[in-house]
Amino acid sequence: MMPSNNPTALSAVVGDPRAPRTTAPSIATLAAHLVMPVLLAAFASYLLGGILTMSVPEGAAFPGPQFFPGLISAGLYLLAVLLGLSGFRQWQSSRTQTDDAAADSAGGILSRPRWRSLLWVVGSFLAFALLLEVLGWIIAATLLFVGVVRGFASSRWLFNALVGLTLSSVIYIAFDMLLGLPLPSGILGGGL
Repeated sequence: MMPSNNPTALSAVVGDPRAPRTTAPSIATLAAHLVMPVLLAAFASYLLGGILTMSVPEGAAFPGPQFFPGLISAGLYLLAVLLGLSGFRQWQSSRTQTDDAAADSAGGILSRPRWRSLLWVVGSFLAFALLLEVLGWIIAATLLFVGVVRGFASSRWLFNALVGLTLSSVIYIAFDMLLGLPLPSGILGGGL
């Protein structure tokens, strides 16, 4: 429908209902975009605190026990910054959406599936931290992998468990045999 040239026409007075209207995105929408970056930065800070307070023997050779956790911490900070910038851009671009589309977009950010995904990821990290000593690295890291990929909507349980088991086993061997840094063996090592 073309806008009418007649100044008294209904569409000229009321406006075309299909035309997008500018909406100001809310602070709650911005906060929803920044939840994951803040959590990643908090986890990276916790990891960095552990690295800085770690007691390292004076004769430790390069790369040492602080190197790989430091890389992971730096990667988490970088990912948090990139996700934060992406969320901020999405928040800014929501200004040109229609009222209905903006409401749908803001509702989608805070909707149940996204919160469920976040709970899977955070819950997996918490379970990993609590169960590492009991289950050992291989089993706990496998469960961590399965939980995190489930949070990213993968429902292939057996495949994810096999990939997680393979990765955690390779990491365990690399740390134990190549770096001489034993990871907790838990129930597989006979300890409880």
